[in-house]
Amino acid sequence: MFVIYNFFLFILILISPLIVLIRIFLGKEDQNRFKEKYGFFSKNNRPNETIWIHGASVGEILSIIPVIRRFEEDKNIKRILVTSSTTSSSLVLSKFKFKKAVHQFYPFDLNFLTKHFINHWKPKLAIFVDSEIWPNMFNNLHKKKIPIVLLNARITKKSFNRWKFFPNFSKKIFEKITLALPQNMETKKYLKLLGTKNVKLIGNLKFFGGSQKDNIKNLILKKKFIKRIIFCAASTHRTEELFIGKVHKELKSEIKNLITIIIPRHINRKKEILDELKNIGLNSQLHSSTKKLNKDTDIYIVDTYGETVKFYSISKLTFLGGSLIPHGGQNPLEAAREGNYILYGPHIENFKEVYKILEKFKITTRVNSIKNMKSIVRKKVNFLQRNTVHKKLKYLGDKILNQNLYEIKKFI
Repeated sequence: MFVIYNFFLFILILISPLIVLIRIFLGKEDQNRFKEKYGFFSKNNRPNETIWIHGASVGEILSIIPVIRRFEEDKNIKRILVTSSTTSSSLVLSKFKFKKAVHQFYPFDLNFLTKHFINHWKPKLAIFVDSEIWPNMFNNLHKKKIPIVLLNARITKKSFNRWKFFPNFSKKIFEKITLALPQNMETKKYLKLLGTKNVKLIGNLKFFGGSQKDNIKNLILKKKFIKRIIFCAASTHRTEELFIGKVHKELKSEIKNLITIIIPRHINRKKEILDELKNIGLNSQLHSSTKKLNKDTDIYIVDTYGETVKFYSISKLTFLGGSLIPHGGQNPLEAAREGNYILYGPHIENFKEVYKILEKFKITTRVNSIKNMKSIVRKKVNFLQRNTVHKKLKYLGDKILNQNLYEIKKFI
């Protein structure tokens, strides 16, 4: 099966330059750094033992920021390599100004490229976040006797069924995982069925985090929206912005000074979103614009990365995207920690256990239509008080982070 996998991957690599060019044109690829994915590294390695962490994109990278911070404080750790696959995740990571951590783009999973990557960086430990399972990389790390940790692991029923379709191939990959730390019971069950032997359920690492403290930038942001009633829609995907826009349009005549802040999951779609909202008669403004906030602005679009929490800190009511479409939902915990009441659609397969906890705290409601959302926003947005659940979430998050780090540090 490895032969077949590598054959199809090799074919993909042959046509990848064209794909990369298209992605550069669309703003999804860094034209100065895409060669890192082919094994041409932009940063030289130093002889220090390296702790390597890999997360696919923005969500995974943000979830490991607390881990990186703890590693930065550890005098025994000299160098941290962080890899990801998207330009947006590299931009988000660059905002944190870490001293020990360096970023590179993850290489294509060809056998010779993964060997080259390992020989160049010489990691002491390899940590893969969420659902990042790479056959050739795992195989070559195992041959070098480098421990593989699957941190905050997530295997959905859909992905489990795909892996199960090739049982022998899957077993050869999953049995090479030294330690798996799943984020929920479902993943724990699937990991064991797929052949992972050392599985310890501690909890979802995304529970970690404290509420945003007021700093100068946050105070400026609050002042900017001080005369407006805010409804926030975060991590939205295609079609969800238009849905939110229609909700706003029906409410604007009823709620004076209402403004809807949309934070799209992919900011390269901002022109598309602007056009959609303009077509239904709404006035929009981009966060990157230097203009003052207009009185007639209906929708404020956040087209920068790494600032979502700031907007949660000035909002009390937030819709979490990726849930009106069959995407599986996005993480609602950041918004909850900032005292927001959470609205979500019917598709939250990726965060079922998280939402169950938020439901116990009575700070979340499911919506399934424009009429339904309009009704809830009308009731909540004017009179809602910021909740204090973030204190309970912080306690739970601190506990989960510390237990995860305890297990990981056994290999450092």
